[in-house]
Amino acid sequence: MPTDQLSTTFAALADPTRRAILARLLSGERSVTELAEPFNMSMPAVSKHLRVLERAGLIARRRDAQWRPCRIEAAPLKAVAHWTERYRHMWEERLERLERYLQHMKPKEEKNHARKPRRK
Repeated sequence: MPTDQLSTTFAALADPTRRAILARLLSGERSVTELAEPFNMSMPAVSKHLRVLERAGLIARRRDAQWRPCRIEAAPLKAVAHWTERYRHMWEERLERLERYLQHMKPKEEKNHARKPRRK
């Protein structure tokens, strides 16, 4: 079953290790060894994460002699941002309606929960 690019990107971003790798690439190109440094995992495991990111188009690798630097690619992230932006407006509107409703309910709640004076 073919998977669309957005689904592939979300699947790659679902893993916290891959998100951390992308965060490390924000400062520029890094070798696989540099990317693997903070993680307590084998190099083959790191390579698997990099393959997933590369397949999703989130990183690109090039060969420079023995050095294989990775760099972040913005296009898939831009597509995710564009997709989520369409829903942001809807959720902001819903949250604003909820806020108005809660503000409207607050005086009623305070009135219902007011303590009655105790009889002696």
